[in-house]
Amino acid sequence: MQKLRWRWLTALVLATGMVAVTACGDDDDKSSGSSTTAPARTFEAGTTMKKLQDAGTITIGVKFEVPPFGQKNPASGKVEGFDVDLGQAIADELGVKAKFVEALSDNRIPFLKDGTTDVILSTMTITAERDQEIDFSDPYFVAEGRILTKKSDDSIKGIDDLAGKKVCTALGSTYEATLKKQAPKATVRPVDGYSDCLELIQNGSVDAEATDDVILTGQIIQDDSLQLVGDKLTTEPYGAGIKEGDTEFLAFVNEVFATFKSDGRWAKSYEKWVGQYTGEDRDPPEMSLKEALDLST
Repeated sequence: MQKLRWRWLTALVLATGMVAVTACGDDDDKSSGSSTTAPARTFEAGTTMKKLQDAGTITIGVKFEVPPFGQKNPASGKVEGFDVDLGQAIADELGVKAKFVEALSDNRIPFLKDGTTDVILSTMTITAERDQEIDFSDPYFVAEGRILTKKSDDSIKGIDDLAGKKVCTALGSTYEATLKKQAPKATVRPVDGYSDCLELIQNGSVDAEATDDVILTGQIIQDDSLQLVGDKLTTEPYGAGIKEGDTEFLAFVNEVFATFKSDGRWAKSYEKWVGQYTGEDRDPPEMSLKEALDLST
């Protein structure tokens, strides 16, 4: 039933012209890419930017089941969302094809370290612990931790009510530690992806889900029997993951993001994927990387 609901929603959105094609998809290998554009600039030999231009492709790790940031459209097979728009901006600045591959919370950093991806844009919170393994861009979005429950369940109104409850979150996310600290008497059920959490809360296997508000909003869009409850648990600044020590590529990505924020594309993408559903106006984050790292220390 849920798959049918999502297919219906997707078909409706496509019919009204609200979904833009951001990448050409391939259902078999779970990747997608866009046509190349003429390089906007040239780079010195030996830099990651030059290597990517020579290869003609950049591989970007995104979520495939977390609308509105990364979702593989079941009707078209294309990957869409806020993170995808940012990845496409990087590819366009290089003048190369964007290949989007699925990167779950638990394999985002390994994919970056072993070269499976060139950059990660996968709703990844900047933390001091993760910063020991990879480099982060400046924050491009700031989410808040919240709790999701069924509207029919009035026993959970906030974090204190999770004692004795079963709570789902994604394996490898920051919420495993958050729940252990803020709801030590809850039974935490970590799963591979947030779509798994959605199914578990729908069928009653868990009582609640804890993760970022924008991710949970995407689930409410799919199932309006769900709701957000309680105050915010955490502040979650998202950053692009870059291979440790690649300072030139990091500076390039930060430059692309700064332009994306200042020229109106950030606001346009936010309204398209998030704002129209939440009714909330937001400005691009001005938080520095240092401020983001200080939140987790």
